[in-house]
Amino acid sequence: LQLRLGLYRRLSSLTTRADLDSFGAELVDRFGELPDEVRSLLDVMEIKALCRTAGIEKIDAGVKGATISFRKQKFSNPEALAAYLVKHKMSVKLMPDHKLLFRGEWDDAAKRLKDVRDIAAAIAALVPMKKAAAA
Repeated sequence: LQLRLGLYRRLSSLTTRADLDSFGAELVDRFGELPDEVRSLLDVMEIKALCRTAGIEKIDAGVKGATISFRKQKFSNPEALAAYLVKHKMSVKLMPDHKLLFRGEWDDAAKRLKDVRDIAAAIAALVPMKKAAAA
């Protein structure tokens, strides 16, 4: 139990894909091949770190797309977000309640996870460097 709690504690502090990959490699060295559930957990932890950077409060993803809510309904770089929306106007739109609606066809859970990660990374990349470092 102590080992498991220690691993969860360490995992919760990791913020980059490189850190997560290194942690995953350590788990493989200690315990052998990782089950799919553990690989998915590492992917989810990366998405959570990206969400912290981007100021994303919540992502709801289903088979038809995803909805993103920002903390306090604000984004730190509205100009960059507006440019992103114009560039991706066929696949994303801003709703009146300040949520972003992403269209997608995600019958496959693995594709949904990958695409949500890509969306979170794209939004996180819009955050100014000073804000990203503080998150």
